[in-house]
Amino acid sequence: MVKKIPERKCLGCMESFPKSTLVRVVRSAEGEISLDLTGKKSGRGAYICKRAECLKKAIKAKRFERALDCTIPDEVLEGLQKELEETE
Repeated sequence: MVKKIPERKCLGCMESFPKSTLVRVVRSAEGEISLDLTGKKSGRGAYICKRAECLKKAIKAKRFERALDCTIPDEVLEGLQKELEETE
């Protein structure tokens, strides 16, 4: 029997990829937004490719706000951008 690989959609390019290849952005119960590189943090999550242009598209179209169901300050988004660049 073949094990099914979970897929998630990137908020930038809107393409589906295996969950393990994407970076998860998570909103904790306290409302804190951070990158979840392990994929194990608790909270509401949204997925993004490891490409900077996908992050820019998702920010411009306000897809994180919709997916995480909250408003996100610009400085938090800039912090996510820096963190993502460091992981590349």
